[in-house]
Amino acid sequence: MPHIIVEHSANLNKSHNMGDLVQKLSAAAIETGVFPLAGIRVRMHPVDIFAMADGHPDNAFVAVITRIGAGRDVETQKRSNKAIYDCLCTYFAREIDAGYFAVSVDMEINNPELSFKRNGVADRLKREKSG
Repeated sequence: MPHIIVEHSANLNKSHNMGDLVQKLSAAAIETGVFPLAGIRVRMHPVDIFAMADGHPDNAFVAVITRIGAGRDVETQKRSNKAIYDCLCTYFAREIDAGYFAVSVDMEINNPELSFKRNGVADRLKREKSG
């Protein structure tokens, strides 16, 4: 983990390279040093139909949920989620300043007793590193 799940207004696809943003968010998660490389996932979900604030057609949003495994202290959680938030605020600074944009980042902590995982990517990366 983490899984960085990004829901965004679909109108951003017209004005931004959202694939580029996926890479920037992934890099931000890696740079924190908090998460194992093999566990990082970033997913984009455009929302075609939405109502926001005054209904202005230029309104746009990005809402992120960062889902992580249990066991990290609150300061580490805060630092890593703030890195994601800062990445978004930098990427969309012009839109935020223009007054038509909202960004939110929230974190969910998985219950280890209810979280089941199998990751072949982690095994492959270990083999490549030692080989």
